[in-house]
Amino acid sequence: MQHIVPCIKCFGMCMKDNFLGPSLGDRVLEEVEILNSSGRFRGGQLVSQRSIPSRNIRGDQIAWVEGRESGCENIGLLMAHIDEVIMHSAANGQLGGCVINGRTKAMVACYPGNGAGYVRHVDNPNGDGRCITCIYYLNKNWDVKKQGGLLQIYPEGKNVVANVEPLFDRLLIFWSDRRNPHEVKPAFATRYAITVWYFDAKERAEAKEKYRLATGQKGVQVPVTQNSKT
Repeated sequence: MQHIVPCIKCFGMCMKDNFLGPSLGDRVLEEVEILNSSGRFRGGQLVSQRSIPSRNIRGDQIAWVEGRESGCENIGLLMAHIDEVIMHSAANGQLGGCVINGRTKAMVACYPGNGAGYVRHVDNPNGDGRCITCIYYLNKNWDVKKQGGLLQIYPEGKNVVANVEPLFDRLLIFWSDRRNPHEVKPAFATRYAITVWYFDAKERAEAKEKYRLATGQKGVQVPVTQNSKT
């Protein structure tokens, strides 16, 4: 975990491969595939731009999971591992002074492989409290040349593009605000990812006052997992 804070400070993002290991990663993937086959996914929604049909901007299907539901226990373990990483990294104001006091539920997403993607966007353009985006990928033997689905990040103020392949057991962490516009290129095979957003206490409180609570699942705050060892 030592490299996460320096990477975020320097590049605005950080990537960790082999995050869970193949055994737990496989169990998470199995739960996600069952969610998909059981019809739990719905079309992804937009925080803004409501006059534009969502499918024209994002083509993913999503399900919101807390991790305590029957059949989602391993997704819950994934969230606990991510919680541990983020809370450790944010200790003593190391992540830009953010004070993490909660997060969203897990957004489990499936791009069905019909050329669907997600146009360039910012997760938190309006100060809704989300400060850190974490994405966990579940795609085995993925080949972006054949299957597409590349995530491209355009760091603010830098003349570079970060290309992130959605590889199995890879965790990506980046700032949620305007520092990191990003897009998902069209995917031509089933592409799975699990995303969670962490809230900064101060910005979240200001957002609640300003907007009288955000609507939709991205506005639902749940506590981070408490480490039983502490």
